[in-house]
Amino acid sequence: MPMHFTPAEYAARQAKARAAVQAAGLDAILMFAPESHFWISGYDTFGFAMFQCMLLTARGDMHLLTRMPDLRQAQLTSTLKDTEIHIWEDVEGVNPAENLARLLSDLGVRGPIGYESDTVGLTDKTGRALHRAIPGLIDTSDLIRALRRVKSPAEIEMHRRAAALSDDALDQAIALARPGAFEGDILAAMQGAVFKGGGDYAGNEFILGSGPGALLCRYYSGRRHLDAHDQLTLEWSGAYARYHAAMMRTVLVGRASDHHRRMHAAAVEALEACEAAIRPGCPMGDVYDAHARVFDAHGLSHARLRACGYAMGAVYNPIWVDFPMFYEGNPLIMQEGQVFFLHMILMDSEAGEAMTLGHSVLVKAGGIERLSRHGLGLLLND
Repeated sequence: MPMHFTPAEYAARQAKARAAVQAAGLDAILMFAPESHFWISGYDTFGFAMFQCMLLTARGDMHLLTRMPDLRQAQLTSTLKDTEIHIWEDVEGVNPAENLARLLSDLGVRGPIGYESDTVGLTDKTGRALHRAIPGLIDTSDLIRALRRVKSPAEIEMHRRAAALSDDALDQAIALARPGAFEGDILAAMQGAVFKGGGDYAGNEFILGSGPGALLCRYYSGRRHLDAHDQLTLEWSGAYARYHAAMMRTVLVGRASDHHRRMHAAAVEALEACEAAIRPGCPMGDVYDAHARVFDAHGLSHARLRACGYAMGAVYNPIWVDFPMFYEGNPLIMQEGQVFFLHMILMDSEAGEAMTLGHSVLVKAGGIERLSRHGLGLLLND
């Protein structure tokens, strides 16, 4: 199977990671985040639901401990050699953390060991077993994550392809969102556009809700047909080679109330203000402040959220969020080469009306580049 990136790209990533391990004074890092596995080696699986660990030593040795179902997955999707793939057996009473401890001993790892705790790839139960088997671990959850934030030119191309798939999905939604339309047909067409374009399942379900459900920011089970006058909130992401470029829109069906139009105008202004606030060297909190300032000036503080977007990357379930988020006071400095999803969300429970607007952007030296070809106009189908 072809790799998504060149051997030189993976070698550069591994060299950066090795240097970061050395700079942190570690003898090795234990990676449990599937995003770390994918970034550093191409290894692509949902096998992280079980105990699975990829380790990198300060010398540059890289090894994977996983289950038998993922042996060929590692052979076909990663840069790992067969001798670097280790299998723990499914037998009653097995403790794979002990297998990991033995592997570290065999590799001569003696000094400080870092590990990733802030990930769905390490549950509380397996984490406690890990600490019993390997005492004294140091939490280094941000070590690889920090390296992943700034995207290489090859990664940016993946985000561009994901953004094109997001646009294709929106085309389908706009075409179908008419009075009487079935939500399931809209959802199927949007997801189908991503698959037809060569894309992947996104890191979480596409969010779709109409009527009262348009005021929800989460996927929920159940389908309805659109009324003659309706509102349809959509949040989705194309995904290509696991890289995401999320979007968000509210499509109005039949008519647009004056309040909908006011909220849309405020959302456009807020989104443009957030884009203007994204500059390399500035804190992420500046973007949240721009979003809040605009909505509050429009008298919509009661309807806005307390975050307005987050980083995009190659991520796995359960969500496509690649932390951190744009929230009040976030001091993290933005960098050229990052990709962010900006979402302007207004959910007015008193009026029973929603308005959302969002797309993904690339941070450049002088500001941002919108990755979507779609404009910011009000979407109204009658």
